[in-house]
Amino acid sequence: MLKVGLTGGIGAGKSEVSRLLVECGAVLIDADRIAREVVAPGTPGLAAVADAFGVGVLAPDGSLDRPKLGSVVFADPEKLAVLNAIVHPLVGARSRELEAAAPEDAVVVHDVPLLAENALAPLYDVVVVVDASPATQLDRLVRLRGMTEEDARARMAAQATRDKRLEVADIVIDNDVDLPRLERSVRDVWVDLVRRAQRSQE
Repeated sequence: MLKVGLTGGIGAGKSEVSRLLVECGAVLIDADRIAREVVAPGTPGLAAVADAFGVGVLAPDGSLDRPKLGSVVFADPEKLAVLNAIVHPLVGARSRELEAAAPEDAVVVHDVPLLAENALAPLYDVVVVVDASPATQLDRLVRLRGMTEEDARARMAAQATRDKRLEVADIVIDNDVDLPRLERSVRDVWVDLVRRAQRSQE
């Protein structure tokens, strides 16, 4: 099994790359999706969040009110640390379960938005960074996601710098390109990852 950490700045196109890798045959473990699952209604994770932050962070239907929780934690580093202490171990445990269920010869791609920020590179055999210029990121966030330029710049500034992400990369996928060229790049990377996985089995 080859464990791949996939990361990239907001708007760099990481989700598109992960989709293409799955098409090639990768087993995808999506940290963001798992983070939502572990605080779904009825889970111990949601109960722990409500205990820590009060029932005011719950929506009327009992689910987590993400915007409300975000407004509480993102302005307060101590509260954010409390939330991370609840959610991160649950995400880690679920990720390990999914990884253990993958075939022995699989290329397992962990989609981890904050890999560089949380110094997680040592957890993976290979780190793949999807890279795009800040101008490209900003354009995509405003044009495709409907963010204001101010909000987009703030979200970008809250993440690791481009240089810090590139420092931890074993493979860089340039996504300042059109989709056909990105698809070719991802296929080339897939061939490399399969070769590395085979070598690890020898």
